[in-house]
Amino acid sequence: MADTVLYEVSDGLATITLNRPEAMNAMNTEAKVALRDVAREAADDDAVRAILLTAAGDRAFCVGQDLKEHIGLLKAQESGAGGGVMSTVKEHYNPIVRALTGAAKPVVAAVNGVAAGAGFGFALAADYRIVADTAAFNTSFTGVALTADSGISWTLPRLVGPSRAADLLLFPRSISAQQAYEWGIANRLVPPSELRAEAEKVARALAEGPTLAYAAVKESLAYGLSHSLDEALEKEGELQTRAGASEDHTIAVRAFVAKEKPTYLGR
Repeated sequence: MADTVLYEVSDGLATITLNRPEAMNAMNTEAKVALRDVAREAADDDAVRAILLTAAGDRAFCVGQDLKEHIGLLKAQESGAGGGVMSTVKEHYNPIVRALTGAAKPVVAAVNGVAAGAGFGFALAADYRIVADTAAFNTSFTGVALTADSGISWTLPRLVGPSRAADLLLFPRSISAQQAYEWGIANRLVPPSELRAEAEKVARALAEGPTLAYAAVKESLAYGLSHSLDEALEKEGELQTRAGASEDHTIAVRAFVAKEKPTYLGR
């Protein structure tokens, strides 16, 4: 595996670390391929019960596409020596976001610095965002004459509303961690020195929890945002039936009656 992205699994928690701090964790082709592959691996691994997405360094979570590499690819495309530069959306960004949002387990993002463009999209693809109070977010896309990708057209309006999402996309600018918290983008703000410890604490607590129930929560929230009330009620009934048949539910009920802490199995 390329060292542009690090991957580790410990006690049910998969930690994915973007590892190009010298480039503000910008996504070159090597990093995109590596992130896509490990995101899929974590999503598909039954031994992984939660995913923590983080980044090396203290300046940036991820500033999106590596524009230095990108300009070279554009020049090659113009000269006929290369083509399909924007196929990276289908080949890399879309699979990354699908893996994170579709994982049947919770995903936590620890945002240590600037999250811009696709980096913003990756953060939004997580289910829970713990953010350093010095971090910032920027859509960036129209600033380089591009439109939204990495799922932002779907995730951002669901968090901040369509009007505010349009404003952020049409007039890209940095918004502070505090503003992100007030708008519902950040779930929790912490000092930078406490970010990694807090994120690991939250992610490990989720890894020890009822995985199937968490997966059902993810599925029901995504479904409910695009379906009618009656359809959402039907989906809730379907998912609740599935959760009620799990071993974890039996374990939880027995522990509650016995006034003990449950030890979940993730099944």
